Amino acid sequence: MRSLVLLSFVAILVGCDAPVGSFATNHVWSLTLAKSRDAEMDQATEDVAVVVESLFGTPDEPKWPIEWMPDDLGMNVENLARAAGPVSSEKDGTHKGLFREHCVTCHALNGSGAGPASVFQNPYPRDFRPGVFKWKSTVRTAKPTRDDLLAVLHNGVAGSGMPSFALIDPNDLNALVDYVVYLSIRGEIERSLMAAAVDDLGYGAGDIDDDAKLVLHQPTDGGTTIASVVESVSRSWSQASDQVVQVPSIPTLGGDELASSIQRGEAFFHGQIANCVGCHGQGGAADLVTLDYDDWAKEYSTRLGLSPADRDAMRPFKKAGAPTPRLAKPRRLTLGVFRGGGDAETLYRRITQGIAGTPMPSVAVAETENGTGLTASQIADLVRYVQSLSGAAE
Repeated sequence: MRSLVLLSFVAILVGCDAPVGSFATNHVWSLTLAKSRDAEMDQATEDVAVVVESLFGTPDEPKWPIEWMPDDLGMNVENLARAAGPVSSEKDGTHKGLFREHCVTCHALNGSGAGPASVFQNPYPRDFRPGVFKWKSTVRTAKPTRDDLLAVLHNGVAGSGMPSFALIDPNDLNALVDYVVYLSIRGEIERSLMAAAVDDLGYGAGDIDDDAKLVLHQPTDGGTTIASVVESVSRSWSQASDQVVQVPSIPTLGGDELASSIQRGEAFFHGQIANCVGCHGQGGAADLVTLDYDDWAKEYSTRLGLSPADRDAMRPFKKAGAPTPRLAKPRRLTLGVFRGGGDAETLYRRITQGIAGTPMPSVAVAETENGTGLTASQIADLVRYVQSLSGAAE
């Protein structure tokens, strides 16, 4: 009964079938820049909002600035129209408003991860706007591929509030992927333009020269900055498929071979090179006290010299829309619940790349045993040990 009441309350807050005039501005990032640069951000925030809406439209009427985007990005503009706007259905059964129907209660209309249901979740839903995604096949600094995003939608994220949408029509899933990419590109461009306005164009330091103002389609410093930011962000997405981490074959072992591999992996887990034990604890029990945070919390706290536990220091950011910082919790490996997947290939990538946006570091891949990294076969041993903690390697 309580769950039904909560869901009804959330639905009322979201208003899935209600029109929305514009995307909410990223005031948390604006405030973060104001603090870190000691700059007045009002004009920059206002000008960036005009530019971003001109390029990308609104939640009900999205735009895709195709003339600004690389040809190989592969965005389906019709999918954006289907995923955006209020929830409705056509006579032929085509669903519209997919993002508002399936995603907005957690991720919010602007993809901030601050939907009304987010306060009940740990970890918080993903904020798409920084362009940083955890569960992907690409190198740590790269964007995910479309297949990565589809996999998250299809499988959900075990041990979190992100459910599986495997029963949704594949065409609808593809439309949602396009819309997530759209929200992420839009949000990262908004963030980057705010930073560039202060760092490169002189916003926040008094009167702004006409040449420096952020105005679209102008042969000025401001216009050039817009074009450069859009090109950089969009290109990072189009290059994702070229940055997939290639995983060497990890043979399936049994008997004494498997036992020996697991024993070697245990030594690497507790050794100085991988040092998995430093966060995950002895035997992966995750019984250590951790005092670190994910990057999105650090942006408006520790990187500004503020303590996430200082309520007074955090109050302006929370008022701007920031979630309450929560300590990052290393996975309890003995449970066998891996948010990004527990197969050998995925774990190999997790070990060699770490997890983007989190304190989870990477282990260097070495050609030979050199004391600073692990060879591919040693990482395979470590993978088998991690899987063995919950019986998955047996």
